[in-house]
Amino acid sequence: MTGVNDDVPGGRQLLCVEGVTKSFPGVRALDGVDLTLRAGEVHVLLGENGAGKSTLIKMLSGAHRPEAGRILVAGGQAGGQATGQDSGQGGTREVPHDGLQEVHIRSAQDAERLGIATIYQEFNLVPGMTVAENIFLGRQPRTRLGLVDRRTMRARAAELLRRVRLDVSPDTPVCELGIARLQMVEIAKALSLDARVLIMDEPTAVLTSEEVETLFEIVRELRDAGVGIIFITHHLEEIGVLGDRVTVLRDGRSVQEVPAATDPDELIRLMVGRDIAEQYPRQRPDEPGAPLLRVRGLTRHGAAAGPVFEGIDFEVRAGEVVGLAGLVGAGRTEVVRAIFGVDRYDAGTVEIDGKELARGDVRAAMRAGLGLVPEDRKGQGLVLDASLQDNLTLARLDRDTRGGLVDRGAQRREAAAVAERLQVRMSGLGQRAGTLSGGNQQKIVIGKWLLTDARLLILDEPTRGIDVGAKVEIYQLINELTASGRAVLMISSDLPEVLGMSDRVLVMSQGRLAGELPVEAATQDAVMELALQAPDHPSTKHNDESAMEGSDVH
Repeated sequence: MTGVNDDVPGGRQLLCVEGVTKSFPGVRALDGVDLTLRAGEVHVLLGENGAGKSTLIKMLSGAHRPEAGRILVAGGQAGGQATGQDSGQGGTREVPHDGLQEVHIRSAQDAERLGIATIYQEFNLVPGMTVAENIFLGRQPRTRLGLVDRRTMRARAAELLRRVRLDVSPDTPVCELGIARLQMVEIAKALSLDARVLIMDEPTAVLTSEEVETLFEIVRELRDAGVGIIFITHHLEEIGVLGDRVTVLRDGRSVQEVPAATDPDELIRLMVGRDIAEQYPRQRPDEPGAPLLRVRGLTRHGAAAGPVFEGIDFEVRAGEVVGLAGLVGAGRTEVVRAIFGVDRYDAGTVEIDGKELARGDVRAAMRAGLGLVPEDRKGQGLVLDASLQDNLTLARLDRDTRGGLVDRGAQRREAAAVAERLQVRMSGLGQRAGTLSGGNQQKIVIGKWLLTDARLLILDEPTRGIDVGAKVEIYQLINELTASGRAVLMISSDLPEVLGMSDRVLVMSQGRLAGELPVEAATQDAVMELALQAPDHPSTKHNDESAMEGSDVH
């Protein structure tokens, strides 16, 4: 049910952003943005990558300061009274604005004192510390002697973990947790602050459907308790389920505020300034070409619990997109990393154009025409502190090197051409990759492989965390690749994306291929039936016939 929570009808204002502006070299990130947040509501912040969402939430969390405009908070207490706009300390100033106070948020500590907590898309956790230590980092409870009270800290952490339905010990090092569990630890950390304003940046991007529903239950509980929540998502179907109001940003401006029940097509039009007629514009080939990739019996032994993956057989033909679906932990990413040579495998073969590829040799895979766009683009796909030019030309550095010297002129020309082709929004090729929006970062990672003339591109979660406009641009690029005789092997946890863009769908379950579905038989029910198969399921055939039988159940 949408609309402001009935328990706090119209809820009092907790936060007001008025006309804030922020510029970076070569770009106006925010241009007079307005936003209000009330107690007991979920206010969705929607916009394409580069629209200004990240800059705005970093401003509210103390990482950036506005050049113009103001931020007002109910009962602000950030470091005492400020002496004015130029005060060196974070603070507040009484202003006649519905009981709100103007605040100057100059640090994360200021935001915390104001009751503002932010859960970023990139986690702020220390891998070597335990769950409890991360939750209370910098705020550990103390004994009368000033020592860290570990018993109290563990007890409080255990209670917070129960609230987020996370069944792990407070003593578990966070480096042992998967991405979905790390997300829940971040939420527990935010809850420990007793925040009145909670900002959630793409919190569902790495969660399964079951984990998403658990998260939604937590968000509803917080909303019912009077917390105001700013929720950023690119999944339009989540907005009507969870949201109350939506503020749409475009090109650094707040375009419009609309109810969460607004039709998704209208939300897309507001976001991108145009209609998107088709969400998944796949242009399927009349007939795929010869096999580019053939995988036979690929196996990697694991611990006593069973293999990481076992007996993986499939092929990818020129001109087609093959989707690799399955639940989190099914082994999809492990298989493609082994194919590309990043990780080892113990048995089986990988062939490119009929020639067997050496195991564990990334350079050999690249020379054979493979490219890998990893699921973690920031950690594995980009050098964040390097320029866009260096990132785009990194995979073909050997080609641009003569006598030990890099031909920088050639690199500039190549990088400029592919950046223009992909319509990368940038201030210039010298801009650092880490300063780009998520969608533009993904374009750079893909563009790197276009410059190597890769014939088969492995895309692992290619549109995770990017907006609908950038998604369509990447889908069109996939069409261009396959139309030119190249092929794509695509992993995605977004099932509609798999069904909409694949010509065939392979489904993994607990380290094994459970079946293959042609596009005509690939429905969400058919895919999920295969994905939920037990590993000892008697179906071991991976052909169209067995897949069709599996889909007939529904």
